[in-house]
Amino acid sequence: MSQRDYYEVLEVPKNANESELKKAYRQLALKYHPDKNPGDKQAEDKFKEASEAYNILKDAEKRQVYDQYGHDGLKGRGYGGFSGFDDIFSQFGDVFGDFFGGGGGGRQRTGSDLRLDISISFQEAAFGTEKEVEVSKHNPCGTCEGSGAKPGHRPQPCRTCRGTGQVIRAQGFFSVQSPCPDCRGAGQVITHPCTDCRGDGQVLQNKKLSINIPAGVDDGARLRLRDEGEGGPGLPPGDLYVIMHVAAHEFFHREEHDIHCRMNLTFSQAALGAKIQVPLLDEGKTQIISVPAGVQSNDTHRIPGVGIPQLRGHRRGDQVIHFIIETPKHLNKKQKELFQELAEIEGNPIKETLKGFFQKLGI
Repeated sequence: MSQRDYYEVLEVPKNANESELKKAYRQLALKYHPDKNPGDKQAEDKFKEASEAYNILKDAEKRQVYDQYGHDGLKGRGYGGFSGFDDIFSQFGDVFGDFFGGGGGGRQRTGSDLRLDISISFQEAAFGTEKEVEVSKHNPCGTCEGSGAKPGHRPQPCRTCRGTGQVIRAQGFFSVQSPCPDCRGAGQVITHPCTDCRGDGQVLQNKKLSINIPAGVDDGARLRLRDEGEGGPGLPPGDLYVIMHVAAHEFFHREEHDIHCRMNLTFSQAALGAKIQVPLLDEGKTQIISVPAGVQSNDTHRIPGVGIPQLRGHRRGDQVIHFIIETPKHLNKKQKELFQELAEIEGNPIKETLKGFFQKLGI
């Protein structure tokens, strides 16, 4: 690559601000982009040159080194040179964000996000709770500040890949790019590793967290805790995503914000009507409801405002009671007599019905 002055390459003055640099680079990148100039080696070189210049000047630390020491100063610190198309295109979220709706423009790179699965009871999901958990995560080593190098030393640019982290090998007519085997794609090597992290730059740490679970969460709900994920070298920590697993309840089941339950009724209760006591979701509370005479199996009764609280708002769903009429399996003598008497009153005596049935069969 040509070692032209980076300000000259971008056609900006030496006191150009970040906005002016971005605007100049965008114009040149659009003009010389390889997709717009297929097969044009000169345009590709111009594109690489502009990208290299922008990559240096947009970084305050690299720009200061360049302004003081020029290209030689950058090379001495492993900054110089074209860093590959992957690095160029990673800049486009900032440079061309407004062309594509600004989706990636202001998003800051972070460390890795983490996932934590926790189990909670039906009641805890309904009314909210606080859980104490312990999370294991990798964070930058405090001794070497994430560099991996022993205090007083710095990682050195890899000589094999010249700090790019990639090597290119010729295979027949093709060139194959792959991570550098010596630095494993890092672009730098650690000659004096930190004794605490053994050159990894990260250490595994356990952290206790208190998680406030809001009332009304459902099974599979995801709670995001900002900045509680893993950190990375020079990056702020990612986020922690807590996934709720709600245990089933022995009496209730949930449908959105309503809860459903089944209440058994005897024949006499269903026929004559009754007042029955129904358990509520609020632990220890019950409510007496009136069952109308003549109720049928699977008829329902709704108690408003005692169901699941809404996550957004102060309202609660309803409790829906499904009536199930129980057929008695074992009758004593008195009960049998009463049912036979009832059958006769209904004009459907049990004995005559059976006799007529067998006569039809010729028995």
